[in-house]
Amino acid sequence: MRIGYARVSTQDQRPELQLDALAEAGCEQVFQDKLSGKDLDRLELETCLKVLRKGDTLVVWRLDRLGRSLKDLVEIINALEDRGVGFQSLTESIDTTNAGGKLIFHVFAALAEFERNLIRERTVAGLAAARARGRKGGRKVKLSKADVRKAAAMLLDPLMTKTEVAKHFGVSRVRQ
Repeated sequence: MRIGYARVSTQDQRPELQLDALAEAGCEQVFQDKLSGKDLDRLELETCLKVLRKGDTLVVWRLDRLGRSLKDLVEIINALEDRGVGFQSLTESIDTTNAGGKLIFHVFAALAEFERNLIRERTVAGLAAARARGRKGGRKVKLSKADVRKAAAMLLDPLMTKTEVAKHFGVSRVRQ
């Protein structure tokens, strides 16, 4: 079964172009969302992904209608592939039900992984450069060493609770 998914970003946009293309591609059922791709709760997409069964093909008009980022697309399509569900993007001519489409998609996946590695390397290099200039990461310490000693002394009093000590110093209580 060919199942389509369409998404427009705002209520003002019209989905007809996508719906017509999906119908022409032979989709028997089409799910559609009217919200930004950055929104995490795309209920129709979630329903669509649940309906798909082994041997089905998910069809979209364009890749950007399905995922917010290349990483997001790779995760969705890999999950589909693991379930035996094909994927087709009409505009980009990607069809994972054939060898050429799988190759193209795996190239996309490799590019996404490469991009994540570059971001990680830049982050590590930036942190090292900041440390070399004497900057430390993390949140600033709320209590001075003297305050820590005072708090420890207050905790020796059996009538004083950790919550009361934390409130006295204006910090949250560490739970252990």
